[in-house]
Amino acid sequence: MPLLSVAIVTLNEEENLPRTLASVAWAEQIIVVDSGSTDRTVEIARNFGATVIEREWPGFAAQKNFAIAQCTSEWILSLDADEELSAELQEEIRSAVASDPIVDAYYLKRRNLFLGRWMRHSGFYPDAKLRLFRRNAANPEHTPRFTDRAVHEVIVFDGATATLAGDLIHHAYPTLSDYIHHMDRYSTLGAQLLLERGRNNKALPVFIARVWLVPWLGFVGNYIFRLGFLDGREGLLLHLYHATYASWKQAKAWETARQTNASSS
Repeated sequence: MPLLSVAIVTLNEEENLPRTLASVAWAEQIIVVDSGSTDRTVEIARNFGATVIEREWPGFAAQKNFAIAQCTSEWILSLDADEELSAELQEEIRSAVASDPIVDAYYLKRRNLFLGRWMRHSGFYPDAKLRLFRRNAANPEHTPRFTDRAVHEVIVFDGATATLAGDLIHHAYPTLSDYIHHMDRYSTLGAQLLLERGRNNKALPVFIARVWLVPWLGFVGNYIFRLGFLDGREGLLLHLYHATYASWKQAKAWETARQTNASSS
């Protein structure tokens, strides 16, 4: 059985994917699940020797879990297309999976970049994510999987874990336009989660608190008390617009509930 499979889901990632694939080119198997890219994403993946599967987009968690299920190695590394392994982390992973460790999964410290700058404060580092885990060959249903949610999916795992020292570099938002576009999309998905939990922000005091007060307090807490100001102008913009995202999410939940009530009355 090969030691390591890498699972990546893509959609129009020609700018990011070469960097990501170059950092895992040594892996025995690379699985790329693409959901209809119209750029060179699929061509790039095949040029790196990846197995490409084209599949309609069912949601973040479902697509990532499908990619994981296609992996056949003893160990699986799940990556986003805008992430790359640092040189240190590459060596750590190669050593870890070859040594038959006593743990079954590893957290990777994620170095988040915003407008090209490393965000070191306010919880953006080390931002450890469970991404490397052992595949349960005897019972694939016991292989770790991403939670079934619309956005901000995480891997659920109940077992022995450790954290590697090297960084997973996240080239998240190279431009403000990228960030605003993604936050518009994610706030819509986040609003859906809020509504599923019964949080429609109907009462006026609740609406004011969640749409204005809580995002503002979050900005003050992260930028001032959690030292976000040490990340320069980029840190200011990140925390300012993240507060805006939090406000959008709550406002969209209210708007959707309002439209639903109007159509049913």
